Amino acid sequence: PLVVTNYHVIDGMINGSVTFIDGDAYPFQVLGKDKYSDLAVISVSAPTQKLIPLPVAPSSTLRVGDSVIAVGNPYGLQSTLTSGIVSQIGRAIQTTTAGNYNIANVIQISTPINPGNSGGPLLDSFGRVVGITTAIITGSQNVGFAVPSDTLIREFVSLVTTGGYSHPYVGITGTSMNYLIANALNTSTTYGILVQSVTAGGPAEAAGIRGGNFTITVGSSQLKGGGDIIVKVDNTTVRVMDDFASTLELYFPGQTIILTVIRGGQPVEVPVTLGVRP
Repeated sequence: PLVVTNYHVIDGMINGSVTFIDGDAYPFQVLGKDKYSDLAVISVSAPTQKLIPLPVAPSSTLRVGDSVIAVGNPYGLQSTLTSGIVSQIGRAIQTTTAGNYNIANVIQISTPINPGNSGGPLLDSFGRVVGITTAIITGSQNVGFAVPSDTLIREFVSLVTTGGYSHPYVGITGTSMNYLIANALNTSTTYGILVQSVTAGGPAEAAGIRGGNFTITVGSSQLKGGGDIIVKVDNTTVRVMDDFASTLELYFPGQTIILTVIRGGQPVEVPVTLGVRP
């Protein structure tokens, strides 16, 4: 029997076990893990009848305002259920687990979650799994995040059969455009991704994507100007970095995408063949 949890729950764990509601505990073996999506699949040495699977629904069916329920053990309080709503979809968050990369396409929820909820199911109003609770913003009230079930569905076979998952890679750093940055750059483009740097030897460099070549000051921040502004991935409009990260996760390494960039005030279509995230 297989169980899905968070990568950060099992990372570095020695002699871990799964405890059932009746108190019985059994050891497990990690079959696959992905720190960039904070997912892990484990095999539990328990009788099959102990593991009753939950139905999984596509998270793409979720809408802002939908009711969701989290089940977990916050602060060791076993089998705690909390409820809330979907606050937003398509978020991208940074955690210590994923390093300098974002966990893309996460669901923002108002459902109260705390340490101990990680790896637990996020359920819709029909009791179907639509996500896996993963993170909160420290000090906030009811701002939590869950890895969507669509990510789990996409990665599950690879995690079980190969032990991991290969994420697409472009090889840029960037910042979200806004009105102030557009003013500083004297451009009418107020949305998209302003490319700050291009990684040497990466797919973006090979495709000719341009990074910034001079410094500008916007408020209290210093940014690089002169780089391309990415406004579309294929036919999908990119408004902010969250959009870019979440859209890329729908592709696979080796696929070629068309990035529409604003360069010199004009739109330019640039084909980029995606690599594998290092």
